[in-house]
Amino acid sequence: MTTTSPTLPFDLRIAKAALAAKDERLARLIEETVEFQIEMESMDSPYEALMESITYQSISGKAAATIFARIKALGTNGRAPTPQEMLKLRPQRLRKAGLSGAKVLAMKDLAQKTIDGVVPTLEQAQKMSDEELVERLVSVRGIGAWTVEMFLIFRLGRPDVLPIHDLGVKKGWSVTYGKKRMPKPNELLAFGERWRPYRTLASWYMWRAFERAGYKTTNKISKALARKKKGKLQTAKLSRSRKGRSRPPAKPLKKV
Repeated sequence: MTTTSPTLPFDLRIAKAALAAKDERLARLIEETVEFQIEMESMDSPYEALMESITYQSISGKAAATIFARIKALGTNGRAPTPQEMLKLRPQRLRKAGLSGAKVLAMKDLAQKTIDGVVPTLEQAQKMSDEELVERLVSVRGIGAWTVEMFLIFRLGRPDVLPIHDLGVKKGWSVTYGKKRMPKPNELLAFGERWRPYRTLASWYMWRAFERAGYKTTNKISKALARKKKGKLQTAKLSRSRKGRSRPPAKPLKKV
């Protein structure tokens, strides 16, 4: 498995100018925040990148790094186990390394689908469209659309990816456009059409808007939604209660 040094496959200057021309608020955000940059590490194969993603799911970064180091130690030459090696590893060894039972099954499925050719090589992935990669990779157990989107952005440097389910992107959008609520995924998808073909860049600036606003501000967005939902529930309960009290008393049954 080869490792290459990635570079952005698009002209950053042109991308920023195109977004600024289409979106005044985004233009202001680009001007006020730090320069766009993606810390793309030396490119591993999709198999290795997804193996790492599975390890990091739902646990702290520090704990995941420790576990992934143990997983890599099970391979040869200081690299993660090859798909063939992964299939031969006993589940107990992977569990001992720190993986949950579900993640062990995901790792095995990833290895098998890599051998079967469902998971492409790095060279193949670089020639495939975003849609093709999403369709293929989400077929792997434990890999969802968000994980593939992060792979497209941070591993392949794809310019037109919009993670519509990402909390940071949604809250950053709310901050940038002065909304008290987060957008629904389809709403964000429709709004993001104006950012094509550089939705990755726009998403990155939504993350920066989220970070810049701080948790004190962004937490209010989710709380506002919760209060609104809670208020509707209380109104519904009160309405039902009033309806119940307004009912006429039942007529007593006549004695036969």
